[in-house]
Amino acid sequence: MTASSLKLLLAGLALAALTGTAFAQSAFDLGPEQPGRIHAQPNPEAIAAIPADFKFANDGQFTVAVTLGDPPLGTYASDSKTPVGSEPDFAWLIAEALGLEPNLVPVAWADWPLGVTSGKYDAVVSNVTVTEERKERLDFSTYRQDVLGFYVRSDSPIQSITEPKDIAGLKVITSSGTNQEKIILEWDRLNVEAGLAPVEIQYYDDSAASQLAIQSGRADVNFNPNPTLSYSAAVTGATRLVGVQNGGWPQTAEIAVALRKDTGLVDAVTIAINGLIESGDYAKTLERWNLAAEAIPEAKTNPPGLPKT
Repeated sequence: MTASSLKLLLAGLALAALTGTAFAQSAFDLGPEQPGRIHAQPNPEAIAAIPADFKFANDGQFTVAVTLGDPPLGTYASDSKTPVGSEPDFAWLIAEALGLEPNLVPVAWADWPLGVTSGKYDAVVSNVTVTEERKERLDFSTYRQDVLGFYVRSDSPIQSITEPKDIAGLKVITSSGTNQEKIILEWDRLNVEAGLAPVEIQYYDDSAASQLAIQSGRADVNFNPNPTLSYSAAVTGATRLVGVQNGGWPQTAEIAVALRKDTGLVDAVTIAINGLIESGDYAKTLERWNLAAEAIPEAKTNPPGLPKT
């Protein structure tokens, strides 16, 4: 992780700590009307960068696949049919910056790759991590860091977790077979080598069981993807964020808009996102969903992805 990325993460952590109480009180707007959604002005530079021969899935629209069921990233509104969340909001912003009408299409996770590569959808905006394997078939324009969060009970004495020694001797919840588990196992190995107390790793089948373990004191820390833990903390006020780690540690992983490869549209999307960053609309959207810790300073086209396994 670069020094600038670390500074950005720490700034986001500070903002999350300052605003956590307010979010716990107001929670999130899951109504279909979304009056608080941030809107963007058309970006002439981004519009000019759209290839003249690019054929959108639907004329005049930016048709975006979104996967739902995982708030605050994406879920159905209270009408059970309208997509809402941070990812739908970003899809709206990008569409508006491109001078197009947003057309969001809920899909199953397994279905979006073929839908994008076939041209059924112009893009997917749904927490997709850039990987070298995916780059063989898709173009990427980054818009968030892939962030894992350390969450503790609100009255926990633990104030900060930033390095391996901070988890020595703690009871840490994580998920089996994931990047976060790999990080905890490696940090634990480093601690044991240094003569520090080992970590007690705990696994639970669902988030409710994990929350109960934290609240009862059977576990000290929950280390899993930041968005869902952030959502729970904001809604319940029962937990709080004490640290973040990039999901690709020791590499850097980023979340990106995925588009059909070699069409040229990715350049227009990257210009659009950087315009949103400069205007402040980007930061406002992250803050709206309590995801300020995942901000990036600049969108990039096809950056290095996580290596093939």
